[in-house]
Amino acid sequence: MSFHGRVSGTRIKRALGVQAALEWAFRIEQAQLELPLPADVTEEGFGFGLEYVLLQRAVLGCNIDGGQHKIGGYTHEDAEVIAATVAGIPDSLGGKRMAIRVAELARAGLTPDWMPGAVPRCVPKIVKQNQHGTHAGAIVVGTERIRVRGPGARGTWKTIDILACPVTFSPHPHQIEAARRGYEEWWQALNWVRDGLIECGMLREVELTRAMPKAKPWERTPPSRC
Repeated sequence: MSFHGRVSGTRIKRALGVQAALEWAFRIEQAQLELPLPADVTEEGFGFGLEYVLLQRAVLGCNIDGGQHKIGGYTHEDAEVIAATVAGIPDSLGGKRMAIRVAELARAGLTPDWMPGAVPRCVPKIVKQNQHGTHAGAIVVGTERIRVRGPGARGTWKTIDILACPVTFSPHPHQIEAARRGYEEWWQALNWVRDGLIECGMLREVELTRAMPKAKPWERTPPSRC
């Protein structure tokens, strides 16, 4: 991960977008996501806001005792602040589950899979193979009696099976919709974290920029006309 510095007083701050900052905090600095509840709150799924994070930081003082989580090294205090802010993602944006998801993706250096290029295709549910290759399988959906020609003027009656090839769509449109909805929810959480970190102004060596991942990368921007 590359950084570029910006002078702020006597310190040089590293300018990072929120996704890069999260990856630095969780992947490089190995900050831990802690989700404690205030003493007077017991409700399941409670999400405490940035005000609680700021209060805890004020109680702790200016210097956070890092190194308690990162084996063999010091966890940067800015990384601790970033992790604490992620822990405060409100319930309206997914709460604890979203905080865990944001942290896990950042630790792995990944972006949610929104299934790029996925197009639903009609495919058979049953596929069979024989010496002639692969072909779609069929099932019996009914029977029908037909008259076939034979000796005599009236012929004979025969019962035959009516076959059909069951099909499905793969990937299913609902799968694509769910993947992209999950990406949008993750993006909204990152937007909240970014705004919170910028507004609180508590990062000392990291300067958070307003850069964000694409909101809807599956929507192509139409080419501009000259």
